[in-house]
Amino acid sequence: MKIKQRPEDFVVREGYRFEDDPEGSVWVYRMDKQKVSTLQALERISHDFAVRRRHLSVCGLKDKQGRTEQLVGVWGGSLGESEVVQSGDLRLQLLGRTAQPLSSGNITANRFEVTVRDLSPEEAARAAESAAEVQRTGVVNYFDSQRFGFLKHGQGFIGRQLVRGEWEEALRSFLATPSELDKSDDAKVKQFWREHWGEWQLRAPLEAGKRYAPILRRLREDPKDFRGAFLHIERRVRMMALFELQSFVWNEGVKRYLAQRIPAAELIGLRYQAGALTFPRSLPRELREELWSKSFPLLAPDSKFEDPLVERSALGALRAQGLTPADLSVPHTPQLFFKHEERPLFVVPGKLRIHPPRPDEVNRGRLKVNLSFTLPPGAYATLVVRRVFWFAAETRREPRSLGQPRGRPLEAIRTAKPPAPQPQRERIGFLERQRRKKAARATRRTKQ
Repeated sequence: MKIKQRPEDFVVREGYRFEDDPEGSVWVYRMDKQKVSTLQALERISHDFAVRRRHLSVCGLKDKQGRTEQLVGVWGGSLGESEVVQSGDLRLQLLGRTAQPLSSGNITANRFEVTVRDLSPEEAARAAESAAEVQRTGVVNYFDSQRFGFLKHGQGFIGRQLVRGEWEEALRSFLATPSELDKSDDAKVKQFWREHWGEWQLRAPLEAGKRYAPILRRLREDPKDFRGAFLHIERRVRMMALFELQSFVWNEGVKRYLAQRIPAAELIGLRYQAGALTFPRSLPRELREELWSKSFPLLAPDSKFEDPLVERSALGALRAQGLTPADLSVPHTPQLFFKHEERPLFVVPGKLRIHPPRPDEVNRGRLKVNLSFTLPPGAYATLVVRRVFWFAAETRREPRSLGQPRGRPLEAIRTAKPPAPQPQRERIGFLERQRRKKAARATRRTKQ
């Protein structure tokens, strides 16, 4: 199974509402983007239209993979005289004006159209039956891999460093840990600062380095004020460091809870960026009604519990990370905080439709299946897709002996620990390579 092989394979459209106000101070645009994340798109809009980044607002963050239609709010003025403006492959159409910046409250739902490729005839034939199973059972409302961007790019859980007050380590993870997956200029900037950590008088010789200018300005003023420098990271980005840790604990707590409520034989597992997730294949009616109406807490220092099993599961997951609720705070930094929030335990895709299989023009000899559905804000479409095609996802990941049951039963999925950042090969610049070659030649001459 493969998704997102082409931008048009994964299309998401925001359903939205905003109060139209002809005198409002926020101009509302519908943005059509592909191959860039929401944050990257906002940076481009800020640069190309000379708008301060803090004057731009969105309802939610969308992945760079795929094609997205979402709202963008611009405080203080329009982006141009025309109702439709262009910035590279970003297209923005003016919809109206409103009084307040956009937020998640402006989203009513997200509509997805997904093409799943590289399926065998047997896998494609199972799609409709599996989709019906999802409609009957629902999908556990986990946070999927997209939530864990820092982890994906080898930066680990920066939130752990923050709660320990390890400011230099947190800043190093953010500013000087280039991703092996990223070949962009941004990764080159991070490699530059890895090689020149502490040499704040230097300047990265790339345009992409400008986004870190406020951080470096603070370090040039006070080379040891790593806390102050970290607080110059864009607020949404620095808060994401805490959200990732909080979301991982939520996922782990929910797995513990489900293991106590559902027989292991009825649970299947899927891997994701931070470990593995478990899903029920079926639920008795009474249990289904209970779980569909239940929420599970995102933890904070002031978290309170009414359900003892929820409390044991959530706090057990937190203890597994060496933390207690009291530890969920950043020392002497009220700007960074954990907020208690209840997240629905299950989500049920709306208007789920599976289209008949067709030949896959990208993977010759294989089949593709199109599906469409709606989800409430904050739910992950990739989880729905992978849950529908759980049998295909697992066959791609590891071989099975003949007769072995498909999927992964609960006993095969232990409580996950976040993967440690993979050691990266040392990258050195041109001048350093020349220096090392010269030193090696001198050593050889000495031995002679």
